[in-house]
Amino acid sequence: MAPDIVIEPIAVRHIESYHQALDVVARERRYLTFLEAPPLEDTRKFVLDMIENRHPQFVAVKDGGVIGWCDIRRHFFPSHAHRGSLGMGIVPAHRGQGLGLRLMETTLKQAREYDIIRVELSVHADNARAIRLYEKAGFVSEGVSKDAVHIDGRYLDVVNMALIFSLT
Repeated sequence: MAPDIVIEPIAVRHIESYHQALDVVARERRYLTFLEAPPLEDTRKFVLDMIENRHPQFVAVKDGGVIGWCDIRRHFFPSHAHRGSLGMGIVPAHRGQGLGLRLMETTLKQAREYDIIRVELSVHADNARAIRLYEKAGFVSEGVSKDAVHIDGRYLDVVNMALIFSLT
């Protein structure tokens, strides 16, 4: 990874740049549930909620702009509060450089510190690169949801994966 890329907790100063990065990845129409970023104000509310409620969220920053992110949102119900859902993305120009693993490891470390025991994610079944990355980080497949995503007239299966931290 380039030495001029810094991974840091998301902060208010990152919101607009994070929104732009989210939009770039979403408009690829291949990796995210979003097909475009939500309105900036919705993104602002999401980030402020993540910060206020201590959900792990980190961004990769280069030259003052967000080029990637990873977050884990803890489940709402108390009986599920040991679980969180992981989301991440990296803008195209910075993929394949080890940034995704670094972002994930940083975010997972904080999740563990926040007593999140189980981290879940869903990934499009045709995204072999991401599946390999998640497996490298310790995630295992728990099953496939058939035709779970519909983009541009195409149905895609989704692989459901999880990482469970040891309780010992």
